[in-house]
Amino acid sequence: MSKENTPVAAPAAAANFIKNIVEADLAAGKHAQRRWAGQPGTAADHAAAPLDPAKIRTRFPPEPNGYLHFGHAKSILLNFGLAEQYGGRCHLRFDDTNPEKEEQEYVDSIVDAVKWLGCSWETAGENNLYYASNYFDWMVQFAEYLIASGHAYVDSQSADEMRLNRGTLTQAGIDSPYRKRSAAESMDLFKRMQAGEFADGAHILRAKIDMASPNINLRDPAIYRIRHATHHNTGDKWCVYPMYTFAHPIEDALENITHSICTLEFEDQRPFYDWLLERLAEGGLLQRPLPQQIEFSRLNLTYVVLSKRKLIQLVEEKHVAGWDDPRMPTLVGARRRGYTPAGFRLFAERIGVSKHDSLIDYIVFEDCFREVLNESAERRVAVLDPLKLVITNYPEGQTEEAFAPNHPLKPELGKRTMPFSRELWIEAEDFMEEPSKGFHRLYPGNMARLKYGYIVKCTGCEKDAAGKVVKVLCEYLPDTKSGTPGADSVKVKGNLHWVSAAHGYTAEVRLYDRLFAVPAPGARREGDPEGLERDYLDDINPNSKQTITAQLEPSLKEAKAEDCFQFERHGYFVADRVDSKAGAPVFNRTVTLKDSWSAKPAK
Repeated sequence: MSKENTPVAAPAAAANFIKNIVEADLAAGKHAQRRWAGQPGTAADHAAAPLDPAKIRTRFPPEPNGYLHFGHAKSILLNFGLAEQYGGRCHLRFDDTNPEKEEQEYVDSIVDAVKWLGCSWETAGENNLYYASNYFDWMVQFAEYLIASGHAYVDSQSADEMRLNRGTLTQAGIDSPYRKRSAAESMDLFKRMQAGEFADGAHILRAKIDMASPNINLRDPAIYRIRHATHHNTGDKWCVYPMYTFAHPIEDALENITHSICTLEFEDQRPFYDWLLERLAEGGLLQRPLPQQIEFSRLNLTYVVLSKRKLIQLVEEKHVAGWDDPRMPTLVGARRRGYTPAGFRLFAERIGVSKHDSLIDYIVFEDCFREVLNESAERRVAVLDPLKLVITNYPEGQTEEAFAPNHPLKPELGKRTMPFSRELWIEAEDFMEEPSKGFHRLYPGNMARLKYGYIVKCTGCEKDAAGKVVKVLCEYLPDTKSGTPGADSVKVKGNLHWVSAAHGYTAEVRLYDRLFAVPAPGARREGDPEGLERDYLDDINPNSKQTITAQLEPSLKEAKAEDCFQFERHGYFVADRVDSKAGAPVFNRTVTLKDSWSAKPAK
């Protein structure tokens, strides 16, 4: 593993170089004279409008061709957070310029995810929700301007010819034989492309820049292609569609975006971003100052894959139970897992924003949710591996109340009652017929406290025909109930949690863990033969989901979908938002109380 990809623990608060850029721009008054017509538009549309009330404008521009993942959460919180901090606006813009991959399902899921994270594009009376496809008329107008001004031409080479003539990193490209087409001929062809006269791939519109540029992205990049496809928003109005690299800077400029923040893979595209906007501003089509593209490192986490191709494969081949499977690194999966917006915000603060790629250890991610949930989640008792305990000297049919705090750090939340009776469920691991060294819970002759209840002394056990312990027998000490004067009269080391067998709630509980068993799924590991290509699917953790039947304290029966709790001793759990029903919640484990992976040997 290279040095830059070594997992790093994030500091308590990390730097954000983008804030330095924003603050410098504000101090210089760089954007103070921008005008805003109340909606996206050209220079002419904004010219007579008042000054923009937003000090800065940022945007989150997802393509609606899939579900958002953890990396998108970082971008969402960065862009909306900057706008909020500096008196600006953040736009939610659907970059829907590809008609073949986009669906309304994804649009809806993105809207829900951004709202769930606590971000809003509705600020100070503005509703900044936009669709790039609504700018297609302007984009065609701008493309025609580039043709007329000698900055674009229609190329009729095949895709293979264009690829061959593009050159390499060390060899200049070759001019297309159609590069010297007159503006009139290119304009005629582009109009006919719009009219649907040609098949897909017959022609393409290219910017005319420099085929010898050392930056391959400036070697006459394609800006418009023919696609006979129905678009989710514009229907069959268009049969030509802009390339992303052409559309994106125009969208930013039309929306008055000041700081266009994207990930590092777009750094090499920035020269074209700037070139295009300068040409259009020269023609008086766009307002100055123009948007500034700023790149930052994308999120890289151990034990996770964020590649859209791989996520699609996981879903389509049913390695997981859909996009909202709680093991998936999607935001719909995170929500169902019980991860919270506050946890994502803390994580974003911890890792900061950098220009350099680094690999964040998943422990950092999980610890953020532990920290948030420890503060917010009320406590409850659940027995995940139930074993019957019978208090032989406790009256049959009698029930009394035990009192447990809802949150040990928040006494203002009060206490709840737990029914205590003769027969209880305890964890199977809390009894050993022949105790190991240091075992302080129940074994014949030993005493332990039933938390919130009495001290009991183990008198033996019962077994089934196979020799498995099926019942633990105890006697209780009547004067030792928690909260009474005699509670401290007997000192014991063991402390057990329990659920009344007569009152407990039998529930399905899903124990979720990391989807992958290794830090870098699919990566070649030490000891692998040279040339071996690993399949990341081989690294799926076979124990990433275990479904059990547990015994829960009766109050949990009333839990509503997405209610979060700490199950004492076990971790943080959430009532499943899909499968829970009124009076019958199903619980998913969000995260354990402590990290159990750092001590595991590498596989």
